[in-house]
Amino acid sequence: MAHGSGGKAMKDLIDAIFVEQFDNDELAKLEDQARISIADLSKIGDRLAFTTDSYVVYPLFFAGGDIGKLAVAGTVNDLAVGGATPLYLTCSLILEEGLAVVDLRRVIVSMAQTARACGVSIVTGDTKVVERGSADKMFINTAGVGVIKVGTAISAAAARAGDVILVNGSIGDHGAAIVASRGDLAIESDIESDCRPLSDLISNMLAVCPDIRSMRDATRGGIATVLNEFASASKLCFKLDERSVPLKSEVRGICEILGLDPFYLANEGKIVVVAPASAAQSLLQCMRAHPDGRDAAIIGEVLPAPESMVIVKTIFGGEKILDMLVGDQLPRIC
Repeated sequence: MAHGSGGKAMKDLIDAIFVEQFDNDELAKLEDQARISIADLSKIGDRLAFTTDSYVVYPLFFAGGDIGKLAVAGTVNDLAVGGATPLYLTCSLILEEGLAVVDLRRVIVSMAQTARACGVSIVTGDTKVVERGSADKMFINTAGVGVIKVGTAISAAAARAGDVILVNGSIGDHGAAIVASRGDLAIESDIESDCRPLSDLISNMLAVCPDIRSMRDATRGGIATVLNEFASASKLCFKLDERSVPLKSEVRGICEILGLDPFYLANEGKIVVVAPASAAQSLLQCMRAHPDGRDAAIIGEVLPAPESMVIVKTIFGGEKILDMLVGDQLPRIC
């Protein structure tokens, strides 16, 4: 409990782990806030993007990632899908009394490595320690700031009839990996989470197609939730071809065993993109040329009607409505 008291034990923890690993000039000043030059931000774009998310995934470490990598990648992706260049993050931790310091250090090292890989700095934060039993080892909140370049206008409502729908790779990997990592279902699988920052891929995509209409990372609720949000905002119909949607055989198998629908399964490194049909092939080539988009595919089209609806053409040739997720297929997935 002393590590969250604000005294010497807490300062020692901050110096020994956070300042050492995150290693940037702003954090090293140890002020109560990071001070960012407005003039420097305005050189990049004309709008500030600001987001926050909290991460409570169980277990802390899973195939392909951990809660720290997830906390950085998730917030970076929330900025990037709006067309922003991610720049600065905060890191707030709620730690349960008794958490092993070696596990805390492992998570913070992972956060630092992920932040460096995508060019963002973790510049301020907070640490609280709660009594044993009041939390499950560790919860993380990250907030992020980025800048949107002049002329970028991505939104859920911007889709037009005739547009195409793309995804940057196989769906459901994160959800399947978490199920396998929990071990209580005795499922053996080599599937790894797709957890990763996508800011570099998205930057390349915007260079090729600056007029991308809509873009969102398909986390909780999967691509079904994202497409329903797009359909509701644009009042258009989003029609998928199930045969075109990338899906790994391991993920399909887990879904069949547990009765899960991969369209609703969580992802942490997948984006759903709506773009003009005229740019579809050049955008697809750009995505496939990047390691985070090598399995990209065009998975559907935008139609004028029926309004605000998502429809899937199944592998058997029929059609079904893909509604917004009701409830939660898997709790604490991110």
